[in-house]
Amino acid sequence: MALYLGALGAGALLGWLVPAADGLAAVVEPAIALLLFATFLTVPFRTIGASLRDVRFLVTVLAVNVVAVPVVVLLITRPIAAEPGLLVGAVLVLLAPCVDYVIAFCRIAGGAADRLLAVAPVLMVAQTLLIPPVLLLVAGPAVGGTVDPGPFVHAFVVLILLPLGAAVSVQLLAAVRGAPTVARTAAVVGRTTEGAMVPLMMLVLLAVVASQLRGIGDRAGELLIVVPVFVVFVLLMLPLGIVAGRIAGLRPAPTRAIVFSGVTRNSLVVLPLALAIPVGAGIVPLVVVTQTLVELVAMVVLVRLVPVLVPARTVPARNAENGTGDPGA
Repeated sequence: MALYLGALGAGALLGWLVPAADGLAAVVEPAIALLLFATFLTVPFRTIGASLRDVRFLVTVLAVNVVAVPVVVLLITRPIAAEPGLLVGAVLVLLAPCVDYVIAFCRIAGGAADRLLAVAPVLMVAQTLLIPPVLLLVAGPAVGGTVDPGPFVHAFVVLILLPLGAAVSVQLLAAVRGAPTVARTAAVVGRTTEGAMVPLMMLVLLAVVASQLRGIGDRAGELLIVVPVFVVFVLLMLPLGIVAGRIAGLRPAPTRAIVFSGVTRNSLVVLPLALAIPVGAGIVPLVVVTQTLVELVAMVVLVRLVPVLVPARTVPARNAENGTGDPGA
């Protein structure tokens, strides 16, 4: 955790002192793709089919993100309802469940990353369908009509399909018995990339903070109003995720995954949408980035806190198919 806090601090210092640090925005997407590649390598893909067939987990993660989150968002954004730019930015980012680096954070916290990976396509479709009508409800037809599914498709391909395909290929090549050189090379690639997970996470944190800090600083007075909304969202979704996992009878690892799915939002994916929305004189994308910064700090804390709040062998399971193999997992 100290390394992640150090990366956040270094990013803030770099963004504040170096005007050209905003160019690091170009690093964010490839860094996340590499991070997801490393994360996917740690997931035994033979379990993905079984994870997707875990109907109880799938229903729970959808209930949290499609039912509970919109209600929470509509309630906690009432204090900023008179500020269209802040409202649209907050609603836009909070409605979208994360499908990329949440898997890495979940894995670090001992959560069922394979289950989140399995349901990622479902969550992408759900948020694509959910965001336009809710934005239309809170901000009017001019905003709802600007939501284009293109950025979601791009993010799904670049941040999910390509890293996933590469990770599966490496695992398959490492298991080839008739070509030892290929297998050894793939195994080395896999071990090296897995070992780079922490540096890659640090790079993502540093690049996001450094590239966006100056723009946020220029309008800090306005953006400070929305920070409590994002903090309250984390504080509410944390216990809601735990309760949802317990009601569903999930084991600790899937329950931790539900918590991270409920708390973590798709800010880097919705940022292109925010840039295209003609509301609030350009403040909408800055609201999205502000949520990213709040969330990154929260994630650094939650990777340690969630395992304490959802300890192994204390969450009752209704049947063995909800677990991850080990009874305490």
